[in-house]
Amino acid sequence: MPIKAVLFDMFDTLVLIEKNHAFYSISMKRAHNFLVKNGVDVQFSSFRAAYIKARDDLYVKADEKLEEPHFNKRISNALENLGYSNVENNVVAGATNAFCEGFMEYVRIDDHTKDVLEKLHDVYKLGVVSNFAIPECVDELLQKYGLEKFFDVVVVSGAVNKRKPSPEIFQKALSEMGVSAEETVFVGDTVDADVIGAKAAGMKSIFIERRVQKDAEHACPNQTIKGLSELLDAIKNC
Repeated sequence: MPIKAVLFDMFDTLVLIEKNHAFYSISMKRAHNFLVKNGVDVQFSSFRAAYIKARDDLYVKADEKLEEPHFNKRISNALENLGYSNVENNVVAGATNAFCEGFMEYVRIDDHTKDVLEKLHDVYKLGVVSNFAIPECVDELLQKYGLEKFFDVVVVSGAVNKRKPSPEIFQKALSEMGVSAEETVFVGDTVDADVIGAKAAGMKSIFIERRVQKDAEHACPNQTIKGLSELLDAIKNC
C-alpha cells in the first residue's frame, strides 16, 4: 500500500536537545523562582526534592497504562507536599511555563528539518506525535522555528494523557489525518516508543539513529537512517 502520511517524533528527531539534558536544573530553578515571586516561600532544594517525589509518584501510577499527566500536575502535587494546597491554577501554569522557557534554551532545530518538511509537505500528509508533559512547549517550539505550517496534526502526550508506545496516541493522530496505519510511516529516534510502538499500531517505521540503542536491530524498523538528510530515500524504500 502506498504511503500517504508521515508522522514524526519531535525531540531528537525534528529538533535536538543539546548538552545531554543539562536543561533540567536550570528549568527547575526557573520554575522555583516564579513560585517564590508568587508567594511560595521554600528553598530550591526543598522544592526540587518535592518535585522529584511528585513526579516519581505520578509515574508509578501512570506507567502501567502509559499515561502522561500534564506537567502542571507535577507542580501542584509538589506544592501540596510542601504544604501549599491552595495555589491558584494560574500560578501553577506559570511555573510550568517558566520551566518550558528554560528548556527551550537547550533545543535547536536540526539542520535538515525545514528542507525535508518542505519537500514532503507537497506529497504527504504530515503530523507530529510527541511524548512531552508540556504540550504548550511543543507548540511554542513549532512556532519558533516556523514548522507548524507543515503539519496536519500535532498530538502531544501531555495533552491527551497517553504516551508512546500506547497505540491510542498513534490512533488519535491517524484519525485526525484521515489515513490508515498501513498508509503511514513513523519517523523517530527511540526503539521502544517510536519503532516498536509504531509497528504495534500497524505503521511502517523509520529509525533515525541519533545514538546507539540497545535492541535497535531486533526491533526491525523498515529503514534505519543516520540523519534527516536520508529520509526522502528511506520513505521511498519503505
